[in-house]
Amino acid sequence: MPMKNEQQLATQTAVLQNEKLTVLLQYMQIHSPYYQRLFAEHKITADQITTVEDLKYIPLTTKEDLQAYNDDFLCVPKTEIVDYVTTSGTLGKPVTFALTDRDLKRLTDNESRSFAIAGVTKEDVVQLTTTLDRRFMAGLAYFLGTRKLGAAMVRVGSGIPELQWDSIHRFQSTYLIVVPSFLLKLIAYAEAHGIDYNASSVKAAICIGEPLRDQNFELNTLGAKIKEKWDIELYSTYASTEMSTAFTECAAHNGGHHHPDLIITEILDDDGEAVQDGEVGELVITTLGVEAMPLLRYTTGDMVRAHKEPCSCGRTTMRLSPVLGRKKHMIKYKGTTLYPQSVVEVLTSFEEVLLYVIEVITNELGTDKLLIHVSDALSAADCKALKEHFRANLRVVPDLVLQPLATLKAMKFPEMSRKPITFIDSREG
Repeated sequence: MPMKNEQQLATQTAVLQNEKLTVLLQYMQIHSPYYQRLFAEHKITADQITTVEDLKYIPLTTKEDLQAYNDDFLCVPKTEIVDYVTTSGTLGKPVTFALTDRDLKRLTDNESRSFAIAGVTKEDVVQLTTTLDRRFMAGLAYFLGTRKLGAAMVRVGSGIPELQWDSIHRFQSTYLIVVPSFLLKLIAYAEAHGIDYNASSVKAAICIGEPLRDQNFELNTLGAKIKEKWDIELYSTYASTEMSTAFTECAAHNGGHHHPDLIITEILDDDGEAVQDGEVGELVITTLGVEAMPLLRYTTGDMVRAHKEPCSCGRTTMRLSPVLGRKKHMIKYKGTTLYPQSVVEVLTSFEEVLLYVIEVITNELGTDKLLIHVSDALSAADCKALKEHFRANLRVVPDLVLQPLATLKAMKFPEMSRKPITFIDSREG
């Protein structure tokens, strides 16, 4: 019986997505200058694409397309726009996204459902430790989603551990929305000021921006460090401005759950073909129900794998693994292929390194060269130990670049950036 139910649900999901895709393609053919041009160039009409499987006949949309033709993706008059946001610019020039009132309602629905998956209820007090301004879509989504759930929100904003702890005590916050590495700063502040954080009202953190788990869903070094100190539930969530949709973990912590009525996902290899089940590939998305700037077969650049077996929580939707890395950030160094996240893992597990920036450049031979910018306060013994740590964990040893603390902080926290910089890609081309 369970197998039959799973098949029935899969069929229902396919029918739902096919119907929504048909509506989307007809909408784009009428309203999107960019996709009108794309369809004309490739002699595609909306009625030719009737199923998700037919998407393979449509060319991919890339970040470069969005950057080059940003205004052409807009499908509504500017008088219908109620909010503007921009991407963070991690992979180049930031892109502007416009939202209508309908888009904000969709964003609200997505986030309320995602937070509910992580266990947030009307009884909770959610503390936002990230910005709500600076054209940041996520902060707005977190606020709107919490409001729809009926939970209370404390909008503290980024940084300032003293104010965060004051807010936790004052409002008895139960959930934190937080970049996970900031939890370590909250712990350090609490320990320095005699705060018993394990006796606080906080029971869980919804973690954004940094991975908490490895590909086997075990806590990575960062996650384990937090959990060892502070016994709270840690939930991962993965999203982007372009997707206007989140993949959030449930209490089983086995990947981020898919909302099939809000987004179509494909996972493709380097040739643009679908990978086999369980294999790693680039996530490609098609947004459903977006009015102002819908996207069709947009390449996210994120390398993931899909898990399609039912979750122990009872949900049968596909789940996404933690992001292995960005496709464009893949490094080929001394015969080894790696992503910045694996370098982050090594640095996070080395106690003496408190601040770092990873950089990859092109060397005189035209190949990748990996640099790790660290504080010049590190001793010679620490530098030697760090290199051995890299050799043992990654089988390669990057070059250490010792920087004055002020210089390193300026690299890590650029004045106009919404988030700390961990990786700089300075390769030619």
